[in-house]
Amino acid sequence: MKKTLTILGFLAVFPAGVAWADDDCFVPMADWQPRDAVARLAEENGWTVRRIKIDDGCYEIDGRDTEGRRIEVTVHPATLQVIEFEYEDEDEDERRDKDRGRDRDGGDND
Repeated sequence: MKKTLTILGFLAVFPAGVAWADDDCFVPMADWQPRDAVARLAEENGWTVRRIKIDDGCYEIDGRDTEGRRIEVTVHPATLQVIEFEYEDEDEDERRDKDRGRDRDGGDND
Protein backbone atom coordinates (compact mmCIF):
# COMPACT_ATOMS: atom_id res chain seq x y z
CA MET A 1 0.00 0.00 0.00
CA LYS A 2 2.80 2.41 0.89
CA LYS A 3 4.49 1.61 -2.44
CA THR A 4 1.26 2.37 -4.35
CA LEU A 5 0.86 5.74 -2.61
CA THR A 6 4.45 6.64 -3.41
CA ILE A 7 3.96 5.83 -7.09
CA LEU A 8 0.69 7.77 -7.24
CA GLY A 9 2.32 10.73 -5.53
CA PHE A 10 5.16 10.66 -8.05
CA LEU A 11 2.79 10.50 -11.00
CA ALA A 12 0.74 13.40 -9.65
CA VAL A 13 3.82 15.64 -9.38
CA PHE A 14 5.69 14.51 -12.50
CA PRO A 15 3.54 16.21 -15.19
CA ALA A 16 3.67 19.52 -13.31
CA GLY A 17 7.46 19.33 -13.18
CA VAL A 18 7.68 18.70 -16.91
CA ALA A 19 5.43 21.67 -17.69
CA TRP A 20 7.40 23.89 -15.33
CA ALA A 21 10.68 23.03 -17.08
CA ASP A 22 9.29 24.12 -20.47
CA ASP A 23 10.84 27.30 -21.91
CA ASP A 24 7.74 28.41 -23.83
CA CYS A 25 6.14 31.72 -22.85
CA PHE A 26 2.39 31.67 -22.35
CA VAL A 27 1.46 35.34 -22.06
CA PRO A 28 -1.54 37.12 -23.62
CA MET A 29 -0.41 39.59 -26.30
CA ALA A 30 -2.07 42.41 -24.36
CA ASP A 31 0.52 41.91 -21.59
CA TRP A 32 3.57 41.99 -23.87
CA GLN A 33 6.19 44.72 -23.73
CA PRO A 34 6.74 46.43 -27.11
CA ARG A 35 9.56 45.32 -29.42
CA ASP A 36 11.27 48.69 -28.79
CA ALA A 37 11.64 47.72 -25.11
CA VAL A 38 13.42 44.52 -26.17
CA ALA A 39 15.75 46.57 -28.38
CA ARG A 40 16.48 48.87 -25.41
CA LEU A 41 17.24 45.82 -23.23
CA ALA A 42 19.76 44.65 -25.82
CA GLU A 43 21.31 48.12 -26.05
CA GLU A 44 21.61 48.37 -22.25
CA ASN A 45 23.50 45.06 -22.25
CA GLY A 46 25.79 46.16 -25.09
CA TRP A 47 24.41 43.62 -27.55
CA THR A 48 24.30 44.32 -31.28
CA VAL A 49 20.93 43.15 -32.59
CA ARG A 50 20.71 41.36 -35.91
CA ARG A 51 17.09 40.29 -35.47
CA ILE A 52 14.32 40.22 -32.87
CA LYS A 53 11.75 37.52 -33.50
CA ILE A 54 9.06 35.61 -31.64
CA ASP A 55 9.72 31.93 -30.95
CA ASP A 56 7.55 29.67 -28.77
CA GLY A 57 5.71 32.76 -27.52
CA CYS A 58 8.92 34.43 -26.31
CA TYR A 59 11.03 37.21 -27.75
CA GLU A 60 14.30 35.93 -29.21
CA ILE A 61 17.25 38.23 -29.90
CA ASP A 62 19.85 37.13 -32.45
CA GLY A 63 22.96 39.25 -32.42
CA ARG A 64 26.42 39.71 -30.94
CA ASP A 65 27.67 40.42 -27.44
CA THR A 66 30.16 43.14 -26.48
CA GLU A 67 33.05 40.88 -27.50
CA GLY A 68 31.58 40.17 -30.95
CA ARG A 69 30.47 36.60 -30.21
CA ARG A 70 27.18 35.46 -31.76
CA ILE A 71 24.39 35.16 -29.21
CA GLU A 72 20.80 34.01 -29.02
CA VAL A 73 18.84 35.38 -26.07
CA THR A 74 15.32 34.29 -25.12
CA VAL A 75 13.36 37.01 -23.30
CA HIS A 76 10.03 36.79 -21.44
CA PRO A 77 7.61 39.05 -23.36
CA ALA A 78 5.88 40.57 -20.31
CA THR A 79 8.73 40.97 -17.81
CA LEU A 80 11.67 41.20 -20.25
CA GLN A 81 13.52 38.76 -18.00
CA VAL A 82 16.26 36.81 -19.79
CA ILE A 83 15.11 33.19 -19.82
CA GLU A 84 17.97 31.69 -21.81
CA PHE A 85 21.29 32.99 -23.11
CA GLU A 86 23.25 30.95 -25.66
CA TYR A 87 26.50 31.51 -27.52
CA GLU A 88 26.20 30.36 -31.13
CA ASP A 89 28.91 28.15 -32.64
CA GLU A 90 31.03 30.25 -35.01
CA ASP A 91 32.61 27.13 -36.58
CA GLU A 92 29.17 25.88 -37.59
CA ASP A 93 28.41 29.22 -39.28
CA GLU A 94 31.68 29.14 -41.21
CA ARG A 95 31.00 25.58 -42.45
CA ARG A 96 27.48 26.55 -43.51
CA ASP A 97 28.77 29.63 -45.38
CA LYS A 98 31.45 27.52 -47.08
CA ASP A 99 28.85 24.94 -48.13
CA ARG A 100 26.61 27.69 -49.53
CA GLY A 101 29.51 29.01 -51.59
CA ARG A 102 30.19 25.54 -52.98
CA ASP A 103 26.50 25.18 -53.91
CA ARG A 104 26.56 28.49 -55.78
CA ASP A 105 29.67 27.43 -57.71
CA GLY A 106 27.98 24.25 -58.86
CA GLY A 107 29.26 21.86 -56.22
CA ASP A 108 32.29 19.58 -56.22
CA ASN A 109 32.61 18.06 -59.66
CA ASP A 110 35.65 15.81 -59.80
